[in-house]
Amino acid sequence: MSESPDNILLDVDNLKVQFKLKRPAMFMPQPVVHAVDGVSFRIRRGSTLGLVGESGCGKSTSGLALLGLVKSHQGQINFDGTDLTTISTEDMFPMRKRMQIIFQDPYSSLNPRQTAGEIVMEPLLIHDIGTADEQVARVSELFSLVGLRQNQTELYPHQFSGGQRQRICIARALALNPEFIVCDEPVSALDVAIQAQILNLLCRLQDELGLTYLFISHDLAVVQHVCDEVAVMYLGTIVEQATREQLFSQPRHPYTRALLSAVLKGDSTGSGGRIRLKGDIPNPINKPGGCRFHTRCRHAKEICRSEEPVLAQKSPGHWEACHFQTTP
Repeated sequence: MSESPDNILLDVDNLKVQFKLKRPAMFMPQPVVHAVDGVSFRIRRGSTLGLVGESGCGKSTSGLALLGLVKSHQGQINFDGTDLTTISTEDMFPMRKRMQIIFQDPYSSLNPRQTAGEIVMEPLLIHDIGTADEQVARVSELFSLVGLRQNQTELYPHQFSGGQRQRICIARALALNPEFIVCDEPVSALDVAIQAQILNLLCRLQDELGLTYLFISHDLAVVQHVCDEVAVMYLGTIVEQATREQLFSQPRHPYTRALLSAVLKGDSTGSGGRIRLKGDIPNPINKPGGCRFHTRCRHAKEICRSEEPVLAQKSPGHWEACHFQTTP
């Protein structure tokens, strides 16, 4: 994916994350879940990359790995020229000011024993930024920035609505002036009307502050609203990546086309109607050989069962992992 190096904030190459499970019996091999299995992508400064896919495909684990919240087992995470997989815990601490996360559930990610003001101030205390008066002023500034009132700083999380709690989470993520934010399904727990407010807030903040987002979601309508590029994940790997316009107007991979057929008109995907996938996602402990999607793909041939396709650029800016030229 050719791009000026100075314009790339995050460059992820062949990222792999594995989780070891308990042995089923004493002398049996230890099962390993291949949660993220060779993911590569780049995010330009000031842009938003959407990471989409079904539950369990590894998109949230990918986001956590970028921030060092789960351990990566292979690959490189190059953030503004620094490979985060090779630096020490001490060196990672100052990097955390530049990288933050907004979690899916705004209630469970807030400490119920802290006031909203204390929650937003906590990053400033941890990183020892500013005097006490400056910290109070910064919290007040952040509340205004995300659309909360000054008199709400003394309230506790249970006294806020779901949308207001997510605004608190956003304010906390912004406290240290980060450059990059992982948005891990930030609106999936909210009502539809509130979702639009939070999405508009995230877009406004990106324009005003020059933020770069990795936006993780299973909702394609949300992704279409906020993302510049979209990467589609299936069973731990990316099967298609393109600009928003290319992906929604000319989806190539059979899996992407099936996802889009559920939310768009049939003629938008070239399918003529809803594409219903048969069967469940294979077990990430025992991945199928060849193409990971072949067990559910109606176009699968023998090569799909024996040889895994490589993510390759099939047209300018449009990448696909499929053995066939599946133009709409």
